Amino acid sequence: MYTYGLCGRTLKHSYSKIIHNLLGNELYELFSLERDSFYELFESRNFKAVNVTIPYKKDALSLCDVVSDKAKAIGSVNTVVNKDGLLCGYNTDYEGFVYMLKRAKISLEGKKVLILGTGGTSLTANAVAKGENAREIITVSRKGKVDYTNVYDIADAEVIINTTPVGMYPDNGRAAVDISRFQKLSGVVDVIYNPLKTELLHNAERLGIPCTGGLPMLVAQAVRAHEKFFDVTVPDSVIEIVLFECIESALNVVLVGMPGCGKTSVGKKFAKLSDRVFLDTDEFVEQCGMKIPEIFEKFGEGAFREKETQALRMLSALSGKVIATGGGAVLREENIKLMKQNGIIVYVKRSLDKLSTDGRPLSQGGKEKTARLYEERHGIYESVSDVCVETLEDVEGCAERLNSLIKQAIPEIFGVK
Repeated sequence: MYTYGLCGRTLKHSYSKIIHNLLGNELYELFSLERDSFYELFESRNFKAVNVTIPYKKDALSLCDVVSDKAKAIGSVNTVVNKDGLLCGYNTDYEGFVYMLKRAKISLEGKKVLILGTGGTSLTANAVAKGENAREIITVSRKGKVDYTNVYDIADAEVIINTTPVGMYPDNGRAAVDISRFQKLSGVVDVIYNPLKTELLHNAERLGIPCTGGLPMLVAQAVRAHEKFFDVTVPDSVIEIVLFECIESALNVVLVGMPGCGKTSVGKKFAKLSDRVFLDTDEFVEQCGMKIPEIFEKFGEGAFREKETQALRMLSALSGKVIATGGGAVLREENIKLMKQNGIIVYVKRSLDKLSTDGRPLSQGGKEKTARLYEERHGIYESVSDVCVETLEDVEGCAERLNSLIKQAIPEIFGVK
């Protein structure tokens, strides 16, 4: 018997098992099913309760014996409870969507809303927009009346909601539309939750537009599904607790700082303390078969910087890692954006007289050159970082301080209550 779990086609990057386990449902699993197997499961009714995701939400609607009015209105089911052989379908995405909007202080009332995509989540977004009394709702599709060639004709859109997978891991760094071309935006919503900060959200933040990713919706709908599974009531405070846990586990901790400041030693100790994998951009650069000093000598700093960005592009797309970067990684704006998509940036600070210079190309040339580099970069490290930790003699103590600082920073950075 399947008992409890999530049914969908591709689930290897899903957070649902983590969330439901945090809610106390240790029997919750992920069921990756092809369409025939999905239908067989529902016909056999060999489960207690399941969530349903892409691409089976509409199928689930037709396979249930009883469907809630809200799920009927939306046209899809994401939660199914087996009540003594009777399959009862619900849609908790609606409540999750509303919760996400409210915590981000994004109002749809009286607004012109542009919804990107036509899948199951788009149906929920449309239903919520109607329920929240949006003035006008326009759906953008690849083949509809409004598509991605004429979408910029809707220049007076006030809220944009992305329900497409554009920008979702592993396709990080892309956005379905250029939001800078919409001059009246008061809110941007991206239902994607991996990465935590998509290109669309990065652009919204840069423009000072209120925005939210999809993780609060995912957690809130899971909590409401858990209520259906076990016929219990869960307070909203639990949503924020679980959200904090999900963010903490998904975050990359990206270490920046001067060459020789201790990023590797502190990073490895912190990775062990927090049960993360330690990764180093320099090590990935050297997979080309050449050591970094040799790359500098043969091809120059520019070639190294390009390889460094390529390494960051690959490593920053991952989740829950500790990533040590080269001393000059912060010099490229693109690198900062890559670090922040799934990460919290930590400035590992060490006094100038204690910096190690062995084997570090840009630190060669004596104390004067190192001091000049420190002067040039210190302000950049401070401006891009979310947390600063000073490396003292006790590396283990430094890692413990870092763990505490990150827990303190998450609520402020991500607005967790």
